[in-house]
Formats: sequence, C-alpha cells, structure tokens
Amino acid sequence: MDNIKFDERGLVPAVVQDHRTGEVLMLAYMNAEALGKTLKIGKMCYYSRSRQKLWLKGETSGHIQTLISLYYDCDIDSLLAIVKQKGEACHTGNKSCFYRIGYGSGSYSWDHLKELYNIAIDRKENPQEGSYTNYLFDKGIDKILKKVGEENAEVIIAAKNNVKEEIIYETADLLYHLSVMLADRGVHWDDVYEELSHRRKRT
Repeated sequence: MDNIKFDERGLVPAVVQDHRTGEVLMLAYMNAEALGKTLKIGKMCYYSRSRQKLWLKGETSGHIQTLISLYYDCDIDSLLAIVKQKGEACHTGNKSCFYRIGYGSGSYSWDHLKELYNIAIDRKENPQEGSYTNYLFDKGIDKILKKVGEENAEVIIAAKNNVKEEIIYETADLLYHLSVMLADRGVHWDDVYEELSHRRKRT
C-alpha cells in the first residue's frame, strides 16, 4: 500500500468496522509506520495524535483488533479496516465509540436494543439517585431475573388476550429487563445477534 496519500501531518484516517455485524467501531489515525506495523503483525496499530506516538490497540486493555481486510477509498486518502474485535473498541466500555445517537432514532431497530444496553451500562458505571436501573443492579441478579420472569409472563398473557397495545408494551418491558440482565452478566446484544446469525444460516 505504498500509494496511500498521507496528509500534511503524515497521517491517514482509518475507519474501523466489525467483521461480523458491520458496525462501525471507531475512527483513528495511522502514519506510515503504524500502517506498516499493522500489515506486518495483523493487529491494528495507530498513531496517537495526543501522545504523538504509536499505540497497538488493546496493548494494555487486551481489547485487540485482528485485521481481516483493509481497503482504501477512491482518493487513496482514507482507510477502512475490517477487524475481529476482542472485547470493546471504546475506552468507555462500549462496543463502539459511536454509541450515542445525535440525530434521528437510529438506522436499524437493533440500535434501540443496543441503546438500552448502553444506558444500563452507563447506570452501572455512573449510578444515579432514583434510577430504576440502579435499583435493579443494587438488588442483584436474583431480583433482575425475577423481573425478567414476570415480564415474560406478562408478554404471554398479553399475547393470549390478543391486544396489540398490551403486546407492544409488555414486550418492551421484557426487552428492557433483558438488557439489564445482559449488562449485569457481561453479555452484549451483539453476542446474541451473532448467535442469531449462525442460526439463520442453518435454517
């Protein structure tokens, strides 16, 4: 990739994308040395503009990005890295650095589940007085699972009654409590999505 056009600082932006879900994980910068090291070792290496030095992604956190494929755009001045992400890409603990929606309601319905999960994680890390989510975390997994069971029963009753509004409301309650349970157990909705993707291939 000798033809890459670096800017006046000797850098090129790299968009990083999850190879399983297609989710954009982060945006970082690479200089020639970082790009060369990435291609040599097969792990994503970037150039830190704030620290002004190379950094291997996940070197301290263990959240390493294994390079699957690397593309460059039509102007040869930006990169797209398809990676296998171990753990989270964002230093906040979120899977993606782009976990907050600035406009609109999200491109896909799956985003809403991940948003619920991110809210649960944020409450867990930054407790807020009066938060129902924090109440559940404080009470522990038994209380969370009890609520999951109760909401599951409510969905069954709503479906049996065949009232659309009740089905929607109770299903939303169930998904919320499932998000809290997943956050408490350290499982991400992306993990569930991956399992569903495997099942889809077998059906």
